[in-house]
Amino acid sequence: MNLDLDRALAVARNAALAAGEVIDHYYARGVAVRIKADATPVTQADEDSEKVIREVLSAAYPDHAIYGEEGGRSGSGDYLWLVDPIDGTKSFVRGYPMFSTQIALMHRGELLLGVSHASAFGETAWARRGGGAFLNGLPCKVAATPEWSKATLSTGNLKTLAGGAGWAKLAELVRGAHRTRGYGDFYHYHLLAAGRVDVVLESDVNILDIAALVAIIGEAGGVFTDLYGQPIGLDTTTVLAGTPAMHAHALSVLGS
Repeated sequence: MNLDLDRALAVARNAALAAGEVIDHYYARGVAVRIKADATPVTQADEDSEKVIREVLSAAYPDHAIYGEEGGRSGSGDYLWLVDPIDGTKSFVRGYPMFSTQIALMHRGELLLGVSHASAFGETAWARRGGGAFLNGLPCKVAATPEWSKATLSTGNLKTLAGGAGWAKLAELVRGAHRTRGYGDFYHYHLLAAGRVDVVLESDVNILDIAALVAIIGEAGGVFTDLYGQPIGLDTTTVLAGTPAMHAHALSVLGS
């Protein structure tokens, strides 16, 4: 690999900021909603912001592939940009600011950098491999919580988990934790990276939802796997992210 990661991160941040301007324009004025074949909502804001991101990325790296939530995959090669222009479209269309733009770069299955830009909420997190993690320009690091009884657990999408044996194991984690919340979407990952919560658990995601956050949490000193402890990849649909110690505890309970 012979890529300047600082430059690539700067390009990703610029793309996210440009997308945020498009999104904020629609957010302030309202936009019509359509339902896609997979029963999820989409708006002109999703499509226009992804177009802007693609233009910025392609101008800087014309030989890189892009996989976007709305436009699918284009291009080929070892470098793959993963783009979700509005992660949290349901929040966006209902008028509350729990949505974000997610941009990550993967090289042969390894996530190199990520940007999570929540324009309406006013937070941006980013990281690149070996460069540390940042939240609104300040370095951030996961907490050093010593034991599960002092841990804060945040959950997101849980529909699949609720239908299986894992539900009882989640209940065990909830009973033993100091505090349980459901901050959801980008926000609980930002909190995790900044040392404000200790574990994030979700059972229904896709790689575009989380790729940037994997890079950010890793550089903040956390551990990010699926619910079974497996590394994150293009086919990942579940999340267990946390401080090293609290991730290990949660994984031991879920796998018991």
